[in-house]
Amino acid sequence: MNDEIQAENLRVSVPNYTPTKNGLPRKDEVLGIMTKADALAKAKELGGLDVILINDQSEIPVVKIVDWSKYRYEKEKKEKEVKKNSKTSEVKEIKMSYKIDVHDYGVRIKSASKFIQQGNRVKCTVQFKGREQQHDRLGYELLDKLAEDLTKICTMEGKPKREGRFLFCIMSPRPEVTKAMSDKKRADEKMKKQSKLQDKERRLNKDGSFVEDDAVTAADLNKDDDDDDDDVNDADAGLDDDDDDDDDDDDDDSSLDELLGASDAVTDDLFN
Repeated sequence: MNDEIQAENLRVSVPNYTPTKNGLPRKDEVLGIMTKADALAKAKELGGLDVILINDQSEIPVVKIVDWSKYRYEKEKKEKEVKKNSKTSEVKEIKMSYKIDVHDYGVRIKSASKFIQQGNRVKCTVQFKGREQQHDRLGYELLDKLAEDLTKICTMEGKPKREGRFLFCIMSPRPEVTKAMSDKKRADEKMKKQSKLQDKERRLNKDGSFVEDDAVTAADLNKDDDDDDDDVNDADAGLDDDDDDDDDDDDDDSSLDELLGASDAVTDDLFN
């Protein structure tokens, strides 16, 4: 990149971000062959971009003038998409004897069908013990029967092969099975994304109502505090009224005492 490039002459191109009618990006615009110094000057002229080495195996190395951070991001994004869309298949195996009974054969068919519908290849193996190896013809017939019973979802790769005491063949899923599995995977991912989005929206709504409840509660508390203050003021006013009533009672008592005192003097005069 930039000064680290060893070649003196470079085939330079720049990305063309003008979309086509289909919305797809156009091919890179080729600027032609330049010297390393001219390519670096052109990159600086285009806004301080970088000269990235794309292919150093050609006669004249190919470089692209881009922003290194953006180029690395888009490259990693493409790699993730390829890895995400690539089908990772495994080779599963089912084993049986050429003397297998009907029930066990049905179990093997069910297992092979399950593996194939998951997008995996299946290795079907017939085992021979001792003198059973002379009956390999029955093993071929069993594998042919297995392939015929599974013909709707898979095909046999080549012909059965013999390796010592084992006779085997490989079953591969049909294209329609692989397509159905990919469609199901994409549908599940879409449902998962929608579910996450709905959960996020529910959480946002819940948080909003929670804040609103807090506001109402605070207002109610303030109102209760005001009511309590009013009650205290009313109580204080009541105490003042009681004090006034006590003063009035004292005045009444003093007047009564004077009256009684006067009546006592008159009574003493009468009896003396």
